[in-house]
Amino acid sequence: MDTDALSATATDILTLNQWFSPAYPVGSFAYSHGLEWAIDAGDVTTAAQTAAWIEQVLQHGAGWNDSLFLAAAYRADADELDEIDAIARAFAASSERLKETRLQGEAFCDVTAKVWATDLARWTYPVVVGRAARLESLPLDLTTQFYLMAFVSNLSAVAMRLVPLGQTDGQSLIRNLTPLCKEIAEAAHSGSLDDLTSTSFASDIAAMKHETQYSRIFRT
Repeated sequence: MDTDALSATATDILTLNQWFSPAYPVGSFAYSHGLEWAIDAGDVTTAAQTAAWIEQVLQHGAGWNDSLFLAAAYRADADELDEIDAIARAFAASSERLKETRLQGEAFCDVTAKVWATDLARWTYPVVVGRAARLESLPLDLTTQFYLMAFVSNLSAVAMRLVPLGQTDGQSLIRNLTPLCKEIAEAAHSGSLDDLTSTSFASDIAAMKHETQYSRIFRT
């Protein structure tokens, strides 16, 4: 049972809702995680293909690894965070993936450190979120679930715009992937950096090809 989530206060939930709201200025809307190229190439053209693509990234790519980095940063002593961040950067499969996690992390750090008067550094996105959650005593499982749901919502919004998916299909996709976000968060809670792995090769290749895509809307 997710005892951390059950013990969360209303303030915890509202804080996480704020951090992962589209209004929080981390610029998530500007990144497609390679999905823009996959849509343009014709690899993702339906709601079912979009769901399969995002599911693979969650289970076997950045979703899983970011959850482990977030948990590691949450548990780490302050002097261990730079090393965790270095590993997170090394696991970025392309220059655009590194840009995505670096710039979102820097943006999250800048606003959170000012609003919550929190001592943060400009680490990669999951690392700085994990550290901020620890400093604010937010539940790890729930923080990870919110992080993953924001990731799913952002990719779904990309597909709603470019496939294009209707709003109903897009929202159904998010709802259907919600249980998976919970499962991954729970598994990462009991995992460690020894469990890092990535086999979402199609997504990695898409992110690499996006770097030279002639016409594009998103930064990655």
